[in-house]
Amino acid sequence: MSNTLTRTLSGSVFLVIMTGGLLAGPSVYAFIMLFAVLVMTSEYLKISKINKKKYISSLTLFASALMFSTVYFIHRYNLSLDILLLNAVSFCILLAAPLYIKKSDDRQEGSTLVGAILYTTLPFTMTSLVVFGADGTYYPNLLLSMFFILWSSDVGAYVAGVTFGQKSGHKLFPSVSPKKSWEGFAGGLIAAVVTGVIIHYTDFITIPLIHIIAISLIINIGGVFGDLTESLFKRRYNVKDSGTIMPGHGGLLDRFDGALIAFPAAITYILLFNLF
Repeated sequence: MSNTLTRTLSGSVFLVIMTGGLLAGPSVYAFIMLFAVLVMTSEYLKISKINKKKYISSLTLFASALMFSTVYFIHRYNLSLDILLLNAVSFCILLAAPLYIKKSDDRQEGSTLVGAILYTTLPFTMTSLVVFGADGTYYPNLLLSMFFILWSSDVGAYVAGVTFGQKSGHKLFPSVSPKKSWEGFAGGLIAAVVTGVIIHYTDFITIPLIHIIAISLIINIGGVFGDLTESLFKRRYNVKDSGTIMPGHGGLLDRFDGALIAFPAAITYILLFNLF
């Protein structure tokens, strides 16, 4: 089976799972997001070789699960914000954990644990802020729209990059990702905005057009930085793919890299302008 066909089939299954899962209800949304968070955190630990320290790896995964779960339950069931203090406790434990690593080089790696959680877990934790209303009502359309914009941006960038950017294109960031071009960036930006406009006129979400365009631009630009950030991270450790869970694509960290910067930026914009 060709790599293109493998990527297409794998991507189609991924699209169905994500879209169907978010539409299925809050419990399925929580399961999918928590699963993604734990897999991405595991991939991060594996790439950075922190996973060799089993107890530290387990503590990190627990802290990731705790961060997502506390915010999810607060917004779904209108619980007290006091339970967020549990995250502070888990972070303190993680900060102290490297003291019990014998090798000094490994201690240096261990000090990045909290950063790993903020990178892989915080972005998806923030999605609970835009899927639950003030009364706990589940409303997945806005988050789905953000995914649609991000995915269309990826497709637009790939098509424009292959068509116009590979042979005589202008390199976007050659020191980190040699294949990315400004032509691909332009294609992704256009695709993101067009998708946002279509979402607006189909009334899938009720947000003014000017804000939909702004959100589309934020997701597109944030997605590019997210992709480049993960490429830089993998280049540091000389790793091609973050994992093998998605044939033809790599790991979930490879699949969601754009969202890890795009979504926090877009959600911050949405909340600042009271669009949800």
